[in-house]
Amino acid sequence: MTSATATSTPDAATLRRPVRSRATWLTLSLLALLLLCGSSLAFGVRTVTLEDIIAAFSGPAQTVSEAAVVTRLPRTVLAVLIGAALALSGAAMQAVTRNPLADPGILGVSGGAALAVVIGLAYFGLAAPYSVITVATIGASIAAVFVYAVGSLGRGGATPLKLALAGAAISAAFASLTSAVLLPRTDVMESFRFWQIGGVGGATWDRIGVVSPVLALGALVVIATARGMNSLALGDDLAAGLGENVGRTRLIASAGAVILCGAATAVAGPIAFVGLVIPHLCRFLVGSDHRWLLPFAAVLGSCLLVAADVVGRLIARPEEIEVGIVTALIGAPVFIWIVRRHRVRQL
Repeated sequence: MTSATATSTPDAATLRRPVRSRATWLTLSLLALLLLCGSSLAFGVRTVTLEDIIAAFSGPAQTVSEAAVVTRLPRTVLAVLIGAALALSGAAMQAVTRNPLADPGILGVSGGAALAVVIGLAYFGLAAPYSVITVATIGASIAAVFVYAVGSLGRGGATPLKLALAGAAISAAFASLTSAVLLPRTDVMESFRFWQIGGVGGATWDRIGVVSPVLALGALVVIATARGMNSLALGDDLAAGLGENVGRTRLIASAGAVILCGAATAVAGPIAFVGLVIPHLCRFLVGSDHRWLLPFAAVLGSCLLVAADVVGRLIARPEEIEVGIVTALIGAPVFIWIVRRHRVRQL
């Protein structure tokens, strides 16, 4: 994934927010995440009390309420991990392409990962978790390259709007191909029809144990390039003049973003707009310094996905609305606002 035409360059005011202000926002976001995790454990088909939550952590579950807490714990942990992964992936993609519309879902990366997983399951009998994650990462990588190639066609190269349009069109194509693969295979379709929407309801400790090291690797790769992302924001020429290896930084950051997106999609399905909404909110609160923005995005991404999971359980009780639907309802208006705000007109 390589650079697109810059839509904006951070100024000194947004890059240099006071450290005290950043620390305050990070502390508040961590407290919000803690409260949301408590809400995730408390609310569902059965509402439980704080005493039930404490009792569930104190020993074996002895009541129905305590058993409900134990059941909700893995989905809460998975929501935290997936939300952080998608937010970090989106922030890295926006930095690498200097495109405010970049997001794993909008650019078709999540769709490519989903298609690759479905093909592997339907035709090659993939079952091992690491195999599924590997295939998803390969699919995400191919999709990222393909979207950039299509978005680069024509005059002006890979402008932000052309990348977004190419990603939207290719995402739709991937979704159609995924449905075409699933429709004749009723056994596979039944197992993964909810996975296609994107959700954390099927979380288990085994799945969390498998995906956690992969997500940790992707996060470390992305965070390690934070200083390089700051240089990229200044433009390729200036970044190179400052001694930054532009190509290497882009390649490493893109690899980390693809790993995060591929692994998250393999476990939770394609969940859109988290990687779009959260980086913009983080820049507003803590500025554009990626050394602060990336960890802050991870925390707020977790907050968003945990909150979406709780909302999906409450508004349709006793049924559930998958988090992929809730995040789409939140993200679509934000996407339109970003397009209007940046006035991206290149076709």
